[in-house]
Amino acid sequence: MQNQLYPCLWFDGKAKEAATFYCSVFKNSKITVDTPMVVNFEINGQKFMGLNGGPMFQFNEAVSLVIDCAGQEELDYYWNALTADGGKESMCGWLQDKYGLSWQVVPVELGKLMTAGNPQKGNAMMQALMKMKKLDIAQLKAAYDAG
Repeated sequence: MQNQLYPCLWFDGKAKEAATFYCSVFKNSKITVDTPMVVNFEINGQKFMGLNGGPMFQFNEAVSLVIDCAGQEELDYYWNALTADGGKESMCGWLQDKYGLSWQVVPVELGKLMTAGNPQKGNAMMQALMKMKKLDIAQLKAAYDAG
């Protein structure tokens, strides 16, 4: 495939504002194109397009962006940055930022714990996860170990 796939995010006139916000949250980010209709930006080499499309369409949880975090400090950073100034916490590591875009802020260990081959321990960890908003890695590991 010669052409890279990338998401087009529909905003109600706030594409530049959103792109600037996302570039402030994520290191190695930049705005590459800025026109009245379209703002292209990159986060860690991943291309995004922000479209000033108007109020007809809104984001919903059917599409989310996932952030794999190396530890609790990184998880806390992204969670706090993306829920700031009007973002909303949801359950199981999900949130909506102030523009309504959904994110999953999860530890890298989560995938390892879910596929470690011990269903009883995995179920115990999932029960703990289902009660959390922002994920707590130590609590998830403790629930897994206790399972």
